[in-house]
This record gives sequence, C-alpha cells and structure tokens, in this order.
Amino acid sequence: MGVIMINDLIKSTNLISVPSEYAFPAKPEDLNMLTEKEVEQVTVPVIDFSTLTSGSPDQRSKTIEDLQNACQDWGFFMVVNHGVPESLKNDLIASCMKFFDLSPEEKSPYRGKYEIDPRIVLDHETNLNTAVDSVSFWRDQFRVFVHPIFHPPHSPEGLSEVLSEYTKRSRDIMKELLKAIMEGLDLEEDGIEKLIEQKSGAQIFSANLYPPCPQPELAIGLPPHADHGLLTLLMQNDVDGLHIKNKGKWVAVNPTPNSIMVNTGDHMEILSKGKYKSVFHRAVVNNKETRISLVMTNGSPNETAAT
Repeated sequence: MGVIMINDLIKSTNLISVPSEYAFPAKPEDLNMLTEKEVEQVTVPVIDFSTLTSGSPDQRSKTIEDLQNACQDWGFFMVVNHGVPESLKNDLIASCMKFFDLSPEEKSPYRGKYEIDPRIVLDHETNLNTAVDSVSFWRDQFRVFVHPIFHPPHSPEGLSEVLSEYTKRSRDIMKELLKAIMEGLDLEEDGIEKLIEQKSGAQIFSANLYPPCPQPELAIGLPPHADHGLLTLLMQNDVDGLHIKNKGKWVAVNPTPNSIMVNTGDHMEILSKGKYKSVFHRAVVNNKETRISLVMTNGSPNETAAT
C-alpha cells in the first residue's frame, strides 16, 4: 500500500476545504496560534560569515559581539557570505521536490518498517504538541541521518550527491559559528568537537514541504515548538512561512535572499546557562504557493529538527 502524503492528496483530488483530520480545534485557548491575523514582518540580525573565516581580528571581534546580541535578543539570525553556492541550494531544493513528487508506491518503503533504511524516514504526522496530537500537520517531511554516517537516499537520482555536498558545507558552517559563539561565552574552544558530538552524535537533515492549503486559517504547517541540539541551520525557497516568538509576540521572518537562517536550540540554552534561549517558532501555510524548508540540526541520535 502506498504512502498518502499531503502532496499526493492534493495532486489526486480537487481540494476546496481542509479535511477534518488537518483542521485545528476552533477554541483559541487550545492553541492560540491562528488567531493573530496581523503578524509583523521583521528582519532578524544578519551575520557576515566571511568575517569569521577571513576577516581581520577587529572584524571577527565585532561579528562575535553581533552573534552574542543576536543569540540573546532573538535566538535567530541570518548568515550571509557563508560559502554555499546558490546553485547548490537550488539543486538541493529541486532534488527534494523530486523526492516528494515520487509516487506513493515509490515512497512507501520509507514509512512503517523503513525497509530500505531505518535512518531515512518519510513522515507527515510527527506531533510536537500534546494539545494537537489528534491533528495532522499540513506538511510532508523526510529526514535523513547524515552524520556520523551518511545514509544516502536511494531516490531520486542525484539527491544523494547534492545532499552529501551540502552536509559537508553545513557542518563547516556549524563548527565555525559554534567556535565564535563559544568565544563570546568565554568557553574553551578546544571543547568544540565534544560539544557537537562529532564522533557519537548525529547530524540530521530534514526537508519539509508545505503545499498550498485551501483554508490556511484552519491548518498549520508546524505548531509552536523549540529545537533540540545546539544550532539549527535552515534554507528555504522564496515563499515565507516562518514565524518566531519574540518579546511575547509572533513575528514573521523576512529572509535575505541566499541566506541561511540559524536558531539556537535546547542544548545551547543549557550550554549558555540560560543566556541564549531555545526560541519557539512555527510554520504557517498559504493558499497560493508551496513552501519548502531544508533543515540541518545536530544532536543525539533520537532527536530531530522540524522547522
């Protein structure tokens, strides 16, 4: 039996309303998510990655200070001049789209017993909030464990190669950002390998697909949640949908083109002794365009990122 995902459902039927299993409870006190009609558009702090790797000592010191402020005030920041070619980002998005466009029969081995590989997982019902366990999210997702052992997706053709290249580049970015953040926290730099669990931990890639929804006010891509791990790296296409909780209110993030969004996770909050919070965020949907987000996180083998 094939896997019926949101993308498959939309392609096979002419949906004019949200199926009941995807509709959230009507009472605002249940979720307090979709009741905010006007959400302010904001631009989170921007970090120039090149100043950490090739800038002068003064430039590096200034960027470390900017990182401190971003982690403390927002828990989110955008990284530019990170060295990931836009062509690589576009190729990875295109390859992930091809995966979601596989037939239900081609995707089915990645569900249930995961008979192809237990570390490549296809899902759309991962619940993050006990208040909404009976509701499915308007999202398809597949997750791949990419470190310490890279588990190559077997299809579609080309996905494994482009994902492997992005995994290497994102890991370098993660390590350099952590070194700078640790300097700002006055922590020992030589502990970086242990902190990111290079030998025993896991680096996990997640691709999230949010297709157009006929009634976006009744559904959610992902409810409010915080990420595990130290840092989460996120790239997306040009469709907005990421909201973060800042100073008690929800704001919509307006990303800089070809930037990588980074947010602090639970382990970073612990590492910083509460100075840098693990910030709540959510994914909303629309009725016109498909959003896709590519997420890379680090943590123990039983943890995943969901943004």
